[in-house]
This record gives sequence, C-alpha cells and structure tokens, in this order.
Amino acid sequence: MPEEKAPNGKNGKSVGLVERVAAGVKEDLASLKTDLPAKAKEQVEILKKPTKTQLYTSIFRHKHDDTPRNRALGVLSNVFLHLHPAKINRDAVRYSYTWGMGGITFYLFFVLTLTGVLLMFYYHPSKVQAFRDVLYLEHDVPFGKLLRNMHRWAAHLMVIAVELHMFRVFLTGSYKPREFNWNVGVILLVLTLLLSFTGYLLPDDQLGFWAVTVGTNMARATPLLGHEGPFGAQFGMTPYNDVRFGLLGGSIVDANALLRSYIWHCIGIPIIASVFMILHFWRVRKDGGISGPASVVLESEVKEARK
Repeated sequence: MPEEKAPNGKNGKSVGLVERVAAGVKEDLASLKTDLPAKAKEQVEILKKPTKTQLYTSIFRHKHDDTPRNRALGVLSNVFLHLHPAKINRDAVRYSYTWGMGGITFYLFFVLTLTGVLLMFYYHPSKVQAFRDVLYLEHDVPFGKLLRNMHRWAAHLMVIAVELHMFRVFLTGSYKPREFNWNVGVILLVLTLLLSFTGYLLPDDQLGFWAVTVGTNMARATPLLGHEGPFGAQFGMTPYNDVRFGLLGGSIVDANALLRSYIWHCIGIPIIASVFMILHFWRVRKDGGISGPASVVLESEVKEARK
C-alpha cells in the first residue's frame, strides 16, 4: 500500500499557502466593499469644497473665510495675493473703474515672453539667415505661423493696453498722490514702445528696414543726444557718436543694427522692464492698492461713513 503523506509535507504547505492567499483576497474584497463608498463620498466632498483639501491648504497657509485676521494673514503669506494689501477698497478694483488694463498688460507681457523664447529657437540675427528663418518658421515649422502671429498681436495689444492704462489713471486722477509710481509707469510706457520698435527690424524685411531707418533718422534730432538736435553740437555730438550711431552700431541699417536690435529686444529691454514692473507692483502694494478717483467719493466710503 502507498504511504500517506503527512499533513505538514510539501503538498500540505502548498495547500496552506493557497488558503492563506485566498483568505487575504477575500479580506481585501470585503474591506474594498466597505471603504469604496466612503472614499467615493470623500472625493465628492473634495470636488464640492476644493478649499478644504490638503493641497489647497499647503498653498494658502491660512483660512480665508473665518476671521478678518486670518484673511489678512492669508494675503500676507501668499506671493500672488501679496500683490494686493490685506485690505483693499472694493469699488477701486471693479472692472467698470479700472478696466483691468494693468493686469491685461502684465498677462500680455507674459505671453510675449513665452512666445518670444520659443521664437528664439528658430531665429539667427544675421543678414543672411534672418529673413529665411522667418519664412521657415511660417511655412515649415508646425504651428510656427500661429506662434509668430501670437507674438505680433500680443505686442500690438500690449501697446494699446499700456496706453489705455495710463489714460485711465490720468482720467480718474489716480496718480495723485502717487506721482512717483506715475513716473515709473511713464518709464514702462517708453520701454514698451522701445520693445515694439526694436522688434520691427528682426524679420529683416522691407517694413522693418524702413521703419528703423525713419525712426533712427528722427533720433538724430534728439535734444542733447543727436548731432542735429538742440545743443547737440555743444555737447560734442557728431554723426559717429550720437544716439543714432549708438542704436545702429554704425551709420546705416546693416548687420550691426540687426544684432543690436536683437540683443536689446530679447535681453536688455525685457530685463529693465521686469525690474520696473516689480517696482511698479511694489509701489501699488505699499500705497494701499489701486486708488480711487481724486474728486469722487466711492460708494463703499459712503457706507462706512454712515455706520
């Protein structure tokens, strides 16, 4: 007769392992049936109240809906909200009053920076390749024409937005008593126009060539800095050391002018503009946010006076 194998033999161990695995799977299924509705309910609550999630509270360190103190701390501890003071006039930030031109200008500058960096991958600032690179970008690079048009239209819109922003601030008298920040805004307007002007020559086409030719010829008549301008001769200005020569890197629009326009457009002016934008935002923050009209009492101020 064949001998019976002991229960603790090899087959016995295999049977025991299978039973333990089956028992573990059964326990997991049972716990899944129990936990699944609870987890689904938790996800629904997260969708309903995203501000209660751990991710949100890790970004915004303080709650914003319980006390005025916590709301103020939430503003002070967040880099984006910190652009505004802890308390700000509700009427002063209405779109019907500000038109949102300052914020629109900043977003357009961001779009220009992003699209400009992408355009730099396909561009060489040389008289031989500049125009060829533009044609290659428009006709051979996927979405290249869209990218260039985004950069071009964002540049036009930024000039319009800056001018409308300055017009709104002047029209409502918001530059008083903030004359320092108004002067910073004027500098930013000039830098915006210089960005647009230096970008004209980069495609190296007829429009850019003649635009820069006319613009730099006008610079010859700049007071003090142009050799044809008032007091230019007294300051020793000649056709070979005045502001026009400095802009072009020579006496004509050639490869030196293209290279200088490229450096100023992509490096010099954006860095200077970024510094003045940071200063501009900081001054708005330190001055108590966006100011109301100089000669108009805001609705919120009337309500506070009646209390």
